[in-house]
Amino acid sequence: MDCILEACSAIRKATNDFQPEVGIILGTGLGGFVDSIDVEYRLEYKDIPNMPVSTVEGHKGCLIFGTVGGKKVVAMQGRFHYYEGYTMKQVTFPVRVMALLGIKYLFVSNAAGGINTSFCVGDLMIITDHINLLPNPLIGPNMAEFGPRFPDMHDCYSHAIRMKATAIAEREHIKLQYGVYVGTTGPTFETQAEYRYFKAIGGDAVGMSTVPEVIVARHMGVPCFGVSVVTNCGLSEEKGDHEDVQLQGKKAGERMARLFTELIREL
Repeated sequence: MDCILEACSAIRKATNDFQPEVGIILGTGLGGFVDSIDVEYRLEYKDIPNMPVSTVEGHKGCLIFGTVGGKKVVAMQGRFHYYEGYTMKQVTFPVRVMALLGIKYLFVSNAAGGINTSFCVGDLMIITDHINLLPNPLIGPNMAEFGPRFPDMHDCYSHAIRMKATAIAEREHIKLQYGVYVGTTGPTFETQAEYRYFKAIGGDAVGMSTVPEVIVARHMGVPCFGVSVVTNCGLSEEKGDHEDVQLQGKKAGERMARLFTELIREL
C-alpha cells in the first residue's frame, strides 16, 4: 500500500492532480492509440516511484495523461508481463495506481493468437470472458482496502459496455468478433497441441497478458472492456513471430482507436 500511495503522490504532483476517468492499457503493437489522445502529460515509467519498467519490444514504457472523446484518460503505452520475471503484484501495480487516481473504467487491449477457426488475421475480438492459466494476482494476504477476499468474476468484461461497442461498430462499419480470451504465462508461442487444448476448453484467442489486470480491476470494482487483435491464427501451419505480431497490431490499431474513442465519448 505504501508503494502504491507513493506512486500516486508522485504522479499527482507531476500532473497537477490530473484526475482520469478512464484507464487504458495498450498491448503489443497498439501503442499508436496515443495519437488519438490530446496529451497533457507524459511520464516515463522509470520516473515513477516503484513502477516496473517495460522490457518488451513494442512497449514504450510511458504513462500518458490527456483527453479522448471529451473524457480525461490515462493510458499505459506498454504493460508488464509475468514472463518478464515480474511478480503478479508488480504486473498489476499500475491498475491499483490508476484506480486510486480515480478511473471509473478500465479498457484493455492485447495482441492474441486466434484459436477460433472463423477468425482472420487482423480481426478485432471483443473479449466476453476469460480463462486464467496464469497465477492469480490476488494470491496472498487480501488488501481489504481495495476489495473482498473472494471477488466475484461474473460480468468481468462489462456486458453494458460491450453492447455500446457493438452499436458503435455497426455505425462505424467496424467488423467485430466475440470470444473468450485464454491467458497464459508465455513467453513461448503456443504449440499446436496447446492450441487444440485451448479450443477444447472453450477459448477463442490466447495471449500472455490482460487477465491479471482485469482480475485486479474487478477486485476494486472497476468495470472492464477488452479487445484482442488477432495477429496470427494458431491452428494454421504459420510460425509465431513477434515482429509480425507488432505489424498486425499496428495495422488493426486504427480501427481499435476509432472504436475506443467513440466508446469513451459515449460512456
